[in-house]
Amino acid sequence: MSDLFGYTEARKFTTYNDPGHGWLKVTLADMREAGLSPADFTSYSYMDGEKYFLEEDCDAGKFLNAFEQKVGPFELIDKYVPGNSSIRRLHNLKGNPQ
Repeated sequence: MSDLFGYTEARKFTTYNDPGHGWLKVTLADMREAGLSPADFTSYSYMDGEKYFLEEDCDAGKFLNAFEQKVGPFELIDKYVPGNSSIRRLHNLKGNPQ
């Protein structure tokens, strides 16, 4: 959303990192705004309802590049989880439990 001077406020997204990996949390609505769908991502990303956790090595970058081009700037908020993240126990984007 732009203010009176045309400045676009950065959308905030959260990244979750454990000692072995990281994921970017987005919603289905975020994906659609970026012109993407769950089918555009690998089985290394996970879902929980309409929340998606995009793996850091490929999928997160793909989303962020598309989002920046179609919607605008973003800001990342990092959260560190000691031990294995519960994200690892969700279904992957191909529908398989891990």
